[in-house]
Amino acid sequence: MWRPGHARARLQEIKRRMRTRFTWIVGILVLAAIGLLMACSNKYTSTYNGLVVASTQGNAVMQSFSLNLGTGQTTTINNVNGPPTPGVATAVLIDPAGNYAYVIVTQSSTLPGSSTGIASFQIASDGKLAYVSTFAMTNPIAMAMDSAGQFLFVANGAEGTVTALSIGSGGTLTSAGLATLPPQPGGQPASASALAVTPTVFPVLYAPCSGHTAPTAEYLYVTDSLNNVLLDYSVSSSGALALVTTSPPLGIATGTLPSGVTVDPCNRFAYVANGLSASVSAYTICTVVSLPNNCQNADYSLRPVIGSPYLAGDGAGPLVTDPYASFLYVLDTGKDAISAYQISAVSGALTPLPTQPVAANAFPTSMAVRSNKGSTSWLFVANSNQATISEYAITPATGALTPQPAIQSFNQPWGVAVK
Repeated sequence: MWRPGHARARLQEIKRRMRTRFTWIVGILVLAAIGLLMACSNKYTSTYNGLVVASTQGNAVMQSFSLNLGTGQTTTINNVNGPPTPGVATAVLIDPAGNYAYVIVTQSSTLPGSSTGIASFQIASDGKLAYVSTFAMTNPIAMAMDSAGQFLFVANGAEGTVTALSIGSGGTLTSAGLATLPPQPGGQPASASALAVTPTVFPVLYAPCSGHTAPTAEYLYVTDSLNNVLLDYSVSSSGALALVTTSPPLGIATGTLPSGVTVDPCNRFAYVANGLSASVSAYTICTVVSLPNNCQNADYSLRPVIGSPYLAGDGAGPLVTDPYASFLYVLDTGKDAISAYQISAVSGALTPLPTQPVAANAFPTSMAVRSNKGSTSWLFVANSNQATISEYAITPATGALTPQPAIQSFNQPWGVAVK
């Protein structure tokens, strides 16, 4: 017999089961979404992650790592142990768009079919690298790239020259000119050891020049490690180099064995690391902004900063500023350490940080910095005597370096670059 009470009970039971089923479905969907997010967080995407690229000599391959910009944690990208390098690899650069990596390689009998020059690697959307081609050269030892990613400049060591290369579609390189370093009166033949390009793009936020109009003129500074001078070249729209011959006419004096040079992101100061002098030379760049500082013309010539040079460690070599033009870091290759300084925004003078020097691992060879939009920045150092890349967190307010867990790499990592 049908009864209204039974019908109501039956209807309530059906509703209860539907609510239970709906709850399970929602739970499953939430878990699936969480799983998807976790899976995505372990994969590289240029929108959310930084990219660390390293060259290794022991395994003769390129490696890439995804960098969590919030925590500094790195994850090895599945690149099948990395594409082989067509020679013994050293320095690495990544173009501003993050599409290509360029590596100095040297021919070796241990690598059949290898050559000397600049090897190009394409960077895929997932962070994997693929070899493209090699531009043949005879003695490349250092590289620098302009802010627009149009030109790659290469120092050719004892040849005493700098090659300008135009970067074309597909990351291809073509010659845009050759500059020969001038002989010094009573000096030795020139040897181009390091170079840096003045910026034509300013940091978007948090730097003293943020919001200011960046210059359109472009200049290249080149160190001569045999004659201990820093030379100034203008860069034309085609990439051709012309020596700036204002006083002093043949470069400005550095310390002994200049081994690294950098320009601050706001285009105000240039710094040179002197390997044998264990010091850093500081210079004001003569632009419209800095004309009151003993500069006669806004021609990008250089004037020593009062108090320069500044004490550094043995074998001072590669050096970088933080992305906001506040701090300078120098790799003391002979001391396995990093010297750190605060940059005076007014004069360019350097003040050693109270926590420096900071220990590095065995035989450090190169370093690079990646920022996180005003939050903590990350400094990376390749250690060629170990299978590691050291990582440090940079405190924005003080510039202090805090060691992070080292990145495990293949044998003898030499070059490191970030995007």
